[in-house]
Amino acid sequence: MLTVALPKGALLSDSIKLFRSVGLDFSAFLDSDNRQLQISDPTKMAIALLVRAQDVPVYVEYGQAQLGIVGDDVLREKKPEVAKLLDLGFGYCRMSVAVPQTSPYRRAVELPPHGRVASKYVNSAKDFFHQIDLPVEIVPLSGSVELGPITGMSEAIVDLVSTGRTLKENGLVEIDILYESTARLIAHPLSYRLNQDDLATWVDKLSYVKI
Repeated sequence: MLTVALPKGALLSDSIKLFRSVGLDFSAFLDSDNRQLQISDPTKMAIALLVRAQDVPVYVEYGQAQLGIVGDDVLREKKPEVAKLLDLGFGYCRMSVAVPQTSPYRRAVELPPHGRVASKYVNSAKDFFHQIDLPVEIVPLSGSVELGPITGMSEAIVDLVSTGRTLKENGLVEIDILYESTARLIAHPLSYRLNQDDLATWVDKLSYVKI
């Protein structure tokens, strides 16, 4: 039986809509009274796991799920051993460098060498600043990275941005974009190669769906 890892949060609704369009209904996850983390499709053709977005590629890489949906930002940050199959087009956001509106810096390359940059996305931040040949100290935070510049702990942040509202409300502005991200369909490499659980057919069906 096919097992799919679905991400909690912003991508869940569109992910469920995507699978519903090919005959798999996991909409029970949208019921606020539902506390189940694993459900079966009514047709009994597939099972879905509801996990944190960052954990989707882990479940797929370790073979507990054959397919998964996750943002490209997670794939770039975690670099999991999974097969990246489809750009699903929804869940757009961007990874950006931001500074206080009062900052004199308006491009990432203008930041001071060996300055501090706060981020939850340590690997993405390190890769970016290595590419532009600017040595900085990445300060790892697990939440509210906007407080880094506000408190003076860092000159800048690297964070995921969708509307930009949070940055604006905290007096920050984007000065560079590392990359843009959308939701991706991923698969367990060996399962996909061997076409276990008829993966090729499901992927083909999903490739024609537009959300």
